[in-house]
Amino acid sequence: MATTRVTMPQLGESVHEGTISRWLVKPGEKVVEFEPMLEVDTDKVNAEVPAPVTGVLKEILAQEGDTVEAGTEIAVVEVEGNGEVPATVEVRPTEAEAAAEAPTEADAKPEARAEPARAPAPEPEPARPAAQRDGAEHRYSPGVLQLADERRVDLSQVTGTGLGGRVTKRDVRQFVEARDAGRPEAPAPATSTPTPTLPREGGGSEDDEVVPLSRMRRLIAENMTRSKTTIPHAWQTQEVDMSGVVANRNANKAAFQQREGFSLTYLPYVIAAAVASLREHPEVNATFNETEIVVHRRIDLGVSVGFEDTLLVPVIRGADGLSLAGVARAVNDLATRARSRRLKADELQGGTFTVNNSGTFGTLFSYSVINPGQAGILTMEAIVDRPVAVDGMIGIKPMMYLCFSFDHRALDGLQAARFLVSCRRWLESVSAETPIY
Repeated sequence: MATTRVTMPQLGESVHEGTISRWLVKPGEKVVEFEPMLEVDTDKVNAEVPAPVTGVLKEILAQEGDTVEAGTEIAVVEVEGNGEVPATVEVRPTEAEAAAEAPTEADAKPEARAEPARAPAPEPEPARPAAQRDGAEHRYSPGVLQLADERRVDLSQVTGTGLGGRVTKRDVRQFVEARDAGRPEAPAPATSTPTPTLPREGGGSEDDEVVPLSRMRRLIAENMTRSKTTIPHAWQTQEVDMSGVVANRNANKAAFQQREGFSLTYLPYVIAAAVASLREHPEVNATFNETEIVVHRRIDLGVSVGFEDTLLVPVIRGADGLSLAGVARAVNDLATRARSRRLKADELQGGTFTVNNSGTFGTLFSYSVINPGQAGILTMEAIVDRPVAVDGMIGIKPMMYLCFSFDHRALDGLQAARFLVSCRRWLESVSAETPIY
């Protein structure tokens, strides 16, 4: 029989390597074209990739836990049949991995504070039960979620046999077989020996827990270190009277919920303010290079989404062409798919400016780290009722701080202040009658 060598797929335009988290077949076992063959993790997405041909897996060239570049040979398959096959075949992600999930209703937040519809600082509520990996929660791959939906499986009842306790599609299938056969539970996974804790340098004790860095945590650390060591950060803040925004949201939220199927939050208003101000001050929508400043004509806005174990910044393409309701839809869609880890790699690249929403957790001031390649990041804080002076009288108003971290190589304090003032004025110009469509 002919053999073919399988290569690591490229899971996105800007993703050039991946980590093999689990082989779903073993040497000697049959692989079926288009059926999942292995699971791959990148810094952007988790994906199951299918077998490119039908045959028998003869040899695994890259082991679980190995990080390899796209195009690297990872397996040898003995092809079924006598037809001619290419010597090397690249596996590709399944359609289920690449397809975007339709948005679902976003959780509403208390009106007393800034709420993310999709939230840069949203407190994401997992749409599925979370499994345990070394005592920490993690989410399931899109393929596992889809299979669980089809077979009506509660994933919290499934014991994972994958790397670090990861639940695989095979685990789900075995659980379904056991359930349908009337057995009380699915087969138990092979036990693993816990890693002993070791005393650490610098005064650590044997009771300390050593948590290995995940690939995602390591890449975030590298990115943030690069930002702080190469970008001279500066910071400004403005206090904003959000009375008009609160009134507009209250006037529209019921009809919006009924029409769109998810809650109208305060985040789209701040994004809209940032977009309008970037149009007015295009020098803020820029990238500093060593020899030039590139001013971007398109406004592709990144929105920070925080999880317990990671941070994602999906991008709203062409944000300057959207209405306020359109921004809300885009935010909700990205947030929903970010929570279920179904974002495409390209949706996490190419942002020209970022908006963050720390205020969802009640913070009042934030000094955010700039995403490398951008000139600044705008953070909305909690909306809090505070006593303020109004025409010589004391009144209670919903107030919010806008915080702006900027690259002092690309922008001076005057330019930054003008941008921030524009954001404040846009928000304070909103009234209950301002249209959102």
